[in-house]
Amino acid sequence: MTATAYIGLMSGTSMDGIDAVLVSFPEDRIHIHTTFSLPYSDTLRQRVSRASLNHATPDELGELDHELGDLFAEAATGVLDKSDFDAGEVAAIGSHGQTIRHQPWGAMPFSMQIGDPNRIAERTGITTVADFRRRDMAAGGQGAPLVPAFHQAYFASRQESRCIVNFGGIANITWLPKDKPDQAVGFDTGPGNALIDAWCLDQTGRPYDEDGHWARTGTVNEALLEDMLSDAYFRRKPPKSTGKERFNQAWIETVVARHPELPAHDIQCTLVELTVRSLVMQLPATENLKLFICGGGARNRFLMERLREALPLVDVETTAVLGLDPQWVESVAFGWLAKRTLEQRPGNLPAVTGARGARILGAIHHG
Repeated sequence: MTATAYIGLMSGTSMDGIDAVLVSFPEDRIHIHTTFSLPYSDTLRQRVSRASLNHATPDELGELDHELGDLFAEAATGVLDKSDFDAGEVAAIGSHGQTIRHQPWGAMPFSMQIGDPNRIAERTGITTVADFRRRDMAAGGQGAPLVPAFHQAYFASRQESRCIVNFGGIANITWLPKDKPDQAVGFDTGPGNALIDAWCLDQTGRPYDEDGHWARTGTVNEALLEDMLSDAYFRRKPPKSTGKERFNQAWIETVVARHPELPAHDIQCTLVELTVRSLVMQLPATENLKLFICGGGARNRFLMERLREALPLVDVETTAVLGLDPQWVESVAFGWLAKRTLEQRPGNLPAVTGARGARILGAIHHG
C-alpha cells in the first residue's frame, strides 16, 4: 500500500488550539479528506501565553513540551478517526508546533516551537516532520513566514495578481504578481488578532471578540491609532517577521497610557483599525489588486467590513473562492511542507525569509 495522504497540524500565535487536516495532493491539487479542531483549555492557554512572555521556568517549558506533544498526537488521531483512512495510509504528519518565542533579530536569532514531535510519532505510529523554521534561520533567514511557498505553489495565477492575507494572531501577506507568479513576496505586516484578543480578554474575560461585536460599539480614536502606527516595525523593510514578543498586552498598555481615560470599547475598535491600516499601508502599490483572506480573522465580520471600507476599489474575498476554506490554509500548508521534506525538496522561499538559499526544512521523526 502506498501512503499518499498527509496530516497537517497547526497551532498559531492565537494560542487557542490545534487545527488538524487530513489532505492529499493528487496531481498537485489539494484534496481535503477530513478536518478536526482541538481547543486548548483556558488553563493551558494561559500557561502557553505565560511561557511566550518568558514567565516559565525550564521545568514548566519541559512539561508544556510534553503535554502539547500529546495534544498534537491527539489532534492527529482525531482527524484520522473521522476519516476512512488508517495510519498506514498516511505518509507523514507535518507539525508546526506551538510557537513560544520568535526572535529573528539580534546577534543570536532563534525561533522556538514546542509540542514534542517524538511523542507525536510514538503515539500515532506515523512519521512526523517538525521543527520547520530553524534550518532556514541557520541559513541566515528569519524562519518566517513559511506559508508563502505554499501560497505560491497553489494560489499563483498568470491571469491576475493576487495577495493572500493571513489574519492569524500575527498578520502576513503573500504577493503573487501575475507577470512573475513564481516570484512571491511575503512578510509579517504586524498584529492580526493578537492585540484584539489580548485587550478583549483583559477587559471582558472573553478570549476573543466574536464577530467584532464589542469593537463595533466603539469609535476609532485617531490620536491613539497614529501613536500605535508609529511603531518602527511597520516601516521596516522586508524580509521581516514578528510575534507576540513585540505585539502583546504590555504593548497595548504602554501606548494606551499616553492616551488616558479612553473608553475600553473605543480602544478595541482602534485595535481592529490598527490591524487593517497596518496591513493596507504595506500592500503593494499596484492596479487591479485582489485580496484573499485566510486565518481566524476571516471570521471576524467587523474586521472584514473595515478592511473592505479601507479598500473600496479592491476585491476582498476569502480563500474559499480559490477552493480552500480559510480556516485550513495553514494546516494544509504544513502537510504540504512535510511532503516536501520527505521528497527532499526545499520548503522555504529565500526572497521571503532572507535565507541564503533554498533549504529542505524540518526534522524527520520516524513512525
